[in-house]
Amino acid sequence: MDIHKLDRFMRTDGRSGEGAIAWHSPLQPPFRISGFAWLRDGSGFRRLPHLPEGAVREPVDKLADCTAGGQICFRTDSRRVELRVALKAPALMYHMPATGQCGFDAYVGEPGFKIYGGTVKFDPRLKEYESTVLELDPGESRIRTITLNFPLYQGVDDISIGLEAEAQVLPPPTYDSEKRVVLYGTSITQGASASRPGMAYPNILSRSINLEFINLGFSGNGRGEPEVAEWVGRVENPACLLLDYEANCLSTAYYRQTLPDFIRVYRSRHPEVPIVLLSKIAIRFEFLKRAEQAERAERLHFQQELAASLRSEGERNLTFVDGTSLIGENDHECTVDGVHPNDLGFKTMADRLLPVLKTVLQL
Repeated sequence: MDIHKLDRFMRTDGRSGEGAIAWHSPLQPPFRISGFAWLRDGSGFRRLPHLPEGAVREPVDKLADCTAGGQICFRTDSRRVELRVALKAPALMYHMPATGQCGFDAYVGEPGFKIYGGTVKFDPRLKEYESTVLELDPGESRIRTITLNFPLYQGVDDISIGLEAEAQVLPPPTYDSEKRVVLYGTSITQGASASRPGMAYPNILSRSINLEFINLGFSGNGRGEPEVAEWVGRVENPACLLLDYEANCLSTAYYRQTLPDFIRVYRSRHPEVPIVLLSKIAIRFEFLKRAEQAERAERLHFQQELAASLRSEGERNLTFVDGTSLIGENDHECTVDGVHPNDLGFKTMADRLLPVLKTVLQL
């Protein structure tokens, strides 16, 4: 059965509409690219700078090519938005849609009022595609703010934005400040397994908090090494740091070793920046295995004790959040595979975490 012939909404020929299109580089004004802390240093669409061999573990360096958290924002009266995209590789994940791994999606509206507008269509076997990501009513010619979210689990070598030839292109609304929300963690932080980029929980949060978000989730490899802590600390103008890497720790002993050191390294650069320490969300398999339940309880107790100890020593800006308050044992439908959230899971996480972040950020 070829579903593409039976259902026109399943077709992967991505362009629609007619009329002249002008192509733009988002690296040029008035477009704003955010989410890449080292973009201006010539690192391209990477989440870390280009580093000497051995500066960080090779898997971390490779995962830095994934563009999770990257965004392009601009204002235009164009009724169509097209994208030309060159990826580093095609889609290849079994438990995550190609649209989330390799696709872009679009949101329309001002900060705090952004609504979903569309997702690219493409053949997941290919590294390059051209697709309409947003198509509005032909009679609706007015200036709108457009936000495009980069792919979560693939690198992007090049992207061009196609707008109607006569359309205006204007700068986007400014952020509330130059401060950035920095997240360090695991595959869940990076966005596995959202169906499209806008549904990763950091991107959901970014639609409610008008600050730049820097996603430093490294799938399977967010392990809290001091050399990585050093690079996390080099992200300029942090508003807060969300620290969520427990799930990637090799053992409880390893976590006990790395977490205090990570906080110490970060504090050496940012003595007063708020830190939100987040324990891991509930994993379905834990409720079938007593040993894993016991390990969760042990790590949870350790984190609570560490937070209390640091506060007693004068730490004033550390907030601890039990991850099971975001996705707990009763949230049975919130994952794809018992570990990685689906869209429902990410929306649940973001909704429950948002009040915490607003309090920490004094919003």
